[in-house]
Amino acid sequence: MKTYEITVNNKVYQVSVEEVDEVSMNTHENKNERLVSKNEPSHQKLAATSNSIEVDIKAPMPGTIINVLVQLGDTIKAGQVLCILEAMKMENEIVAPEDGTVKEVMVSKGTTVEAGASLVRL
Repeated sequence: MKTYEITVNNKVYQVSVEEVDEVSMNTHENKNERLVSKNEPSHQKLAATSNSIEVDIKAPMPGTIINVLVQLGDTIKAGQVLCILEAMKMENEIVAPEDGTVKEVMVSKGTTVEAGASLVRL
């Protein structure tokens, strides 16, 4: 069993992967059966804990913030535009990776940011 850390939509997950050979796969009634560890948390527990984790939305490239569309306390939906970053004469919409509540806005209109700078925290 090997453990890996993967990042999906700015969230870090730890996953354990077990190598399964073809012989042991054929012993299962259904070849597509998903092998689940008994200590794997349920989906309800994952949903409850994912809402309590803060998510920083970061600038994907250096540029200037030309508009901020959210403010502290706003409830937002996944895909909603949070701010607009101008880089190389192009406007880039920075969107929310998930539903949440705005906990902090670190930029304002006219702010120059570097790549990787935190813009909004959910």
